[in-house]
Amino acid sequence: MTDQHKHCPMCQKPIPLSEKFCSPKCEQIYNENQRKVAKSRRVLYIIFAVFIIIWLFFTLKGRIGL
Repeated sequence: MTDQHKHCPMCQKPIPLSEKFCSPKCEQIYNENQRKVAKSRRVLYIIFAVFIIIWLFFTLKGRIGL
């Protein structure tokens, strides 16, 4: 039976339970990917908010007399 271990989230190499990544390179790649995901999520939320504002404008335009 093998020792208790987990796998690196980037390259899937077995690593000790106390470690998060197998190397600084994998950690750097992971952090870069997380920044890209966060940026994409922010852009998506901004676009969503703009569409809601436009929808509200056209929906309420007739009611407030613009």
